[in-house]
Amino acid sequence: MSVTFQEALDSVESLPAHQQEDLIDIVRRRLIERQRERLADNIREAKEDYARGEVRRGTVNDLLKELSE
Repeated sequence: MSVTFQEALDSVESLPAHQQEDLIDIVRRRLIERQRERLADNIREAKEDYARGEVRRGTVNDLLKELSE
């Protein structure tokens, strides 16, 4: 079942205020958890790239010089 954004808002607005607040807290926590998972995935990928030697070190100037070549 697919719900439109407006239908979801209407459903939320039909809830009592305390349930709306609970829903906001739950959604906010889930978003934070997803952000943490994405960050952990990015860190894991960066560590794997580094272990394979696919990461280079240098200054910003080094990077800019390399990009201009």
